[in-house]
Amino acid sequence: MALIEIKVPDVGTAEVDVVDVLIKAGDIIAAEQTLAVLETDKASMDLPSTAAGTVQEVFIKKGDKVAEGTLIATLLVSAEAPAAPEIAQPATPVSAPAAAPEPVAVAKAPAPKLPEPAPVVQAQSQASNNGKAAHATPAVRLFARELGVDISGIKTGTGRKGRILKDDVKNFVKKAMTEGFSQGGGSIPPIPAVDFSQFGDTEERQLSKIKRLTGQNLSRVWLNLPLVTYHEEADITDQEAFRVALNAEKAAGEVKVTGLIFIIKALVAAMQQFPQFNASLSPDGEKLILKKYFNIGIAVDTPNGLVVPVLRDVNKKGINEIAAELAEKSEKARLGKLSPADMQGGCLTISSLGGIGGTAFTPIVNAPEVAILGVTRAKMQPVWNGKEFIPRLMLPLDLTYDHRVIDGAEGARFMAVVKQNLSDIRRLLL
Repeated sequence: MALIEIKVPDVGTAEVDVVDVLIKAGDIIAAEQTLAVLETDKASMDLPSTAAGTVQEVFIKKGDKVAEGTLIATLLVSAEAPAAPEIAQPATPVSAPAAAPEPVAVAKAPAPKLPEPAPVVQAQSQASNNGKAAHATPAVRLFARELGVDISGIKTGTGRKGRILKDDVKNFVKKAMTEGFSQGGGSIPPIPAVDFSQFGDTEERQLSKIKRLTGQNLSRVWLNLPLVTYHEEADITDQEAFRVALNAEKAAGEVKVTGLIFIIKALVAAMQQFPQFNASLSPDGEKLILKKYFNIGIAVDTPNGLVVPVLRDVNKKGINEIAAELAEKSEKARLGKLSPADMQGGCLTISSLGGIGGTAFTPIVNAPEVAILGVTRAKMQPVWNGKEFIPRLMLPLDLTYDHRVIDGAEGARFMAVVKQNLSDIRRLLL
């Protein structure tokens, strides 16, 4: 018999939360059996055992924060049964958030040094670590960049030997928001706390981590991006007739084609014609990074919050292939089984409320993308054809874009092409 240690692998971030522990001392477990559920800022994931054996001792509990190399448990295994080789990724993740996820890998490689962006949020004092360079891991530096924080403005960290931790970055932002942003000389006063119990009974309900992180990301976008929303309607009468006929030909059990598939194809065709919509602004705001690939994010409502799986290379796929991929990833999203890779690399996002209702809304751009398309429920309307009013199925569309990259005329022209593509799907063959 041999005693082996099971430790936290490289999960692509400095710290992760332990949201559940599924083993206890004395349990007999199999190789690949889930030991605990870990949650990063990007996704939740199962931690599998690398060997079969008997649990001797468990060193973590629910609510702990752990890092790469933290001892999870010791396992007594048979000498004749070698431990399973380390896997490249942890087992199926159980949920995922709205922010862009990072890949998960056990094999540790040095993280590339990324350029520091121009500071967005700064504290009143800009002294940093007594003149020394800020001491922080690449993951913390990335986290600071995502929040628009100049990490050199954090004088000292609370970690070992003054290392800057994520909590230090968060506290830095909270202080900056309380004291006021340095840009423009203005300030954002905090919302005062109110004791609602004085008006009647209340109940507190904890937000899921996905919703908290999504809220932080949307607030950051709202404060940093000048957003404009353009509203349009597309006549999809002929498209809907084609879709119904197409689905009628499908055998039982085959994936049906939804109207969202045609929207994806129409959107990509317009992006090919207007490359500035398939781009991201550089951190310094000086350059536009044009993308040569076409990956579309689809916002999916789940019990834990909104997540955005990404459909890759949709310009190279037919409608049936896209329909199958969309059905698969939507189901994984609802079950909380999206992997980090499933949510990376989006070029433009579609947020559809068509299954619920509504006539218009203002979706918020999923930065660093520069635009997002909102869709609400189509309805029959009387449309004047020059001689008479005729009933047509009209689809409301709402395009929100980053005004630093796209001006009003470009947004209107782009939506005119999307509208044409949806009204006459033969254009998608051109």
